Amino acid sequence: QVQLVESGGGLVQPGGSLRLSCAASGSIFSINTMAWYRQAPGKERDLVAAITTGAGRTNYADSVKGRFTISRDNAKNTVYLQMNSLKPEDTAVYYCNAEVASSHYSGYINYWGQGTQVTVSS
Repeated sequence: QVQLVESGGGLVQPGGSLRLSCAASGSIFSINTMAWYRQAPGKERDLVAAITTGAGRTNYADSVKGRFTISRDNAKNTVYLQMNSLKPEDTAVYYCNAEVASSHYSGYINYWGQGTQVTVSS
């Protein structure tokens, strides 16, 4: 089994910054793409940012380009999301996602964290 544990959410004023972290643990042989999604009340869960393994190519939602930065530490099986210039519309539950293989012979399985609340409000 694999667990993803997020941290770093909270309440911040508009224009402020937060850094989210997500650490993967358990039966891990290899991790492929890691990503952050978010879900606001009454809305679907949407991709915020993703980062591949190896070359570390990144992909961002248009709404966060230039404000958010995704990064990863492969030695720690951890992915980060640095969020700057936060806006009220960034308010949502943020979920970590990772594609994890538990052995050389198994395929990649999609795992989710439990979510962390980010609230941007004055």
